[in-house]
Amino acid sequence: MNRRRADAIVGLIVTAVVIIGGALSWQAYQQQQAFEQMGSMMGTSMGAVHGTNPLWYVLGTILVSVVIGGGYLMIRDDVTNTEAVKRQESEASEQTDQDRSEFESEPSTQTTQPSDGINPETQPQARVLDLLPDDERRILEPVLSSPGITQIELRDRSDFSKSKVSQTVSALEKRGLLYRERQGRTYRIYPSDDLKQTQS
Repeated sequence: MNRRRADAIVGLIVTAVVIIGGALSWQAYQQQQAFEQMGSMMGTSMGAVHGTNPLWYVLGTILVSVVIGGGYLMIRDDVTNTEAVKRQESEASEQTDQDRSEFESEPSTQTTQPSDGINPETQPQARVLDLLPDDERRILEPVLSSPGITQIELRDRSDFSKSKVSQTVSALEKRGLLYRERQGRTYRIYPSDDLKQTQS
């Protein structure tokens, strides 16, 4: 179950609890008012004899909503991460023969580490690469040298697992260093416009 769906389901449950609690509180309030009117006609207080105070319904509604919402927020990451791990495992087991043939036909290229004597004024992308950790650099270098590289090819060139490539690409995408476009069951990865400008 993805996080949005889980959030929506819990939100609907909490909303339902609030609506039901509000309806019960309103009903108890009207019942209390009716008993008080009836008691005033008879000269006694009927509210103390019969019915629940509406404040108990309000407090109960708030308590149940907080318990459901707070409990969900405490286990939210566990619930959604477990599903993500299962999904990644199922995707890995569903790898097709076409994907395998792509791996075998692609020549393995060794990534080069930037040398210490690079002039940042003449090669600004090298400056960006120098600031990145090794794993992110191993992902970004092939993207810079081959824009539009597939995530499968990138995994092969970087010698990382499928999940490591996906996590690293997502992190670089969040920071605006690259972007990806869906193509079939994989993604094509491109350097961001800002990174392209520093590259030229």
